[in-house]
Amino acid sequence: MDDCIFCKIIKGEVKSYTIYEDDIVKVFLDANPDDNGHMLIITKKHIKDFTELDSKTAAHIHEVALKMKDLIYDKLKPQGLRMVNNYGIYQYVKHYHLHIIPCYDPKENLVPVEDTYNKLMH
Repeated sequence: MDDCIFCKIIKGEVKSYTIYEDDIVKVFLDANPDDNGHMLIITKKHIKDFTELDSKTAAHIHEVALKMKDLIYDKLKPQGLRMVNNYGIYQYVKHYHLHIIPCYDPKENLVPVEDTYNKLMH
């Protein structure tokens, strides 16, 4: 998909703060985070939404989400997290993606994405 922002990120045409990558998925920090550590798990293959996911890919995404949860809890110390998958009119980018959004109490101030990336990767 030539006009898909996530396909462009996968190809390296658009910069991202990549946290994890393998043959099936790429994980990177959301450029406009809801909170510190907000990341997206996207499929490397252009899959429109969750209705097109095969069970093997869905299981792999779940495994990666658990790894990201461990990383987030180790490095950022949230009190919880949300996993969000939008569909239909709520899915702005029509390329499967799962939001992993840490939650903090009391609400911490949002820091620049680059600062969060450095904290997660070091």
